[in-house]
Amino acid sequence: METKSEITPKEKHELIKKMIIRFLFVQLFIGVCCLIPAGTFDYWQVYLYFAVVIIPMIFVLIYFLRKDPMFLDRRARTTEKVKEQKLIQLINLPIFMSAFIIPGLDRRFGWSDVSPLIIIATNIVILGGYMLIFKVFRQNSYASRIIEIDRNQKVISTGLYSIVRHPMYLGVLIMYLPTPLALGSYRGLIPMALLPVALILRILNEEKVLKENLEGYKEYCQKTRYRMIPYIW
Repeated sequence: METKSEITPKEKHELIKKMIIRFLFVQLFIGVCCLIPAGTFDYWQVYLYFAVVIIPMIFVLIYFLRKDPMFLDRRARTTEKVKEQKLIQLINLPIFMSAFIIPGLDRRFGWSDVSPLIIIATNIVILGGYMLIFKVFRQNSYASRIIEIDRNQKVISTGLYSIVRHPMYLGVLIMYLPTPLALGSYRGLIPMALLPVALILRILNEEKVLKENLEGYKEYCQKTRYRMIPYIW
C-alpha cells in the first residue's frame, strides 16, 4: 500500500473540515446519549466531562496539524478492512453508548449518589488516560483507528512500546472505563466491565494481522512480553 509522506494545502483544509465535523458529532453524541435520557440540562457532570475531554482534544489536533498532519489523516479513517474487527466494532458500540445512556437515566431517576470529590478525581484519571494516548500518538505516527499496515510503517519498540505492546489501548481503558463514574453513575460501570473484554479481542486479532504483515513484529512480541498492562497481560 502506497503511503504519502506529506499532505497538500487542499488536503489539509479538507482534513480540518473533517475534524471539525467530528468534534460536532462527539458533542451531539454525548448530548443525545446522556442529556436526553437525563431529561434535563441541569447536569454539571456532563459539562465537566466535556471540558476534560474536548478541550485537550482541540490542543492535540492543533499540535498534529502543525507537526504531523499525515497522522491525523490516518486517524480520520474509520472503516475497518479486517472482517473480525468489523464484528468487534459492533460489540464495542453498545458498550460505549451505555457509558452515556445509563448515567443519563441514573441522573433522571436518582439511582446513584456519587460525591463531587469522586467525580472530580475520576475526571483527573480520565485526563491522565488521554495524556497517555497523546504520548503514544507522538511516539507512533501510524497509530490508526483501524487495523491496517502502511507501506512505510515500522515497528516501534522504544518509549512506551518498550513496556507494553499496546500502550494506546491502556490509555483507552484508563480514559473510558471510569467514564460513567465521572458522569455521576455507579450503575453505568456494570456494562463498562465488558470494555476490557472487547479490547482483548481487538488486540488478539490485531496482533495476528501485524505478525503476518509487519516485518519484525514477531521478534518485537518476543522481546516485549506484556500486551497492555505490565506484569499482568
